[in-house]
Amino acid sequence: MAVSKQKRRNKIRKRIRQDIVGTESRPRLSVFRSNREIYAQIIDDVEGKTLASASSRDKEIASASADRKEQAVMVGKAIAEKAKKAGIDTISFDRGGYLYHGRVKSLAEGAREGGLKF
Repeated sequence: MAVSKQKRRNKIRKRIRQDIVGTESRPRLSVFRSNREIYAQIIDDVEGKTLASASSRDKEIASASADRKEQAVMVGKAIAEKAKKAGIDTISFDRGGYLYHGRVKSLAEGAREGGLKF
């Protein structure tokens, strides 16, 4: 029997998380993508705390009339801005089992434009 998309993504996600761990000096940028929205969090896995978050549901991003790919770029820039305020400039990128393509890639490029290094 074929494995569902969700189970396949979770297997890939677990495999990625074996290597990527967010520390205080280099936290993890985690991405979640649904069909309509995209979410990003900067997480310190040692402390178990979310240091910053942004999503396409934020008022300034949701009110902008843009397609989903452009919204992903705006989310990337927003998370970079919040990270800079928190004193974070270097991160580990966790694509969450999604392909590094489309909206996930756009979010990463927006974060890089905002000044994050990964």
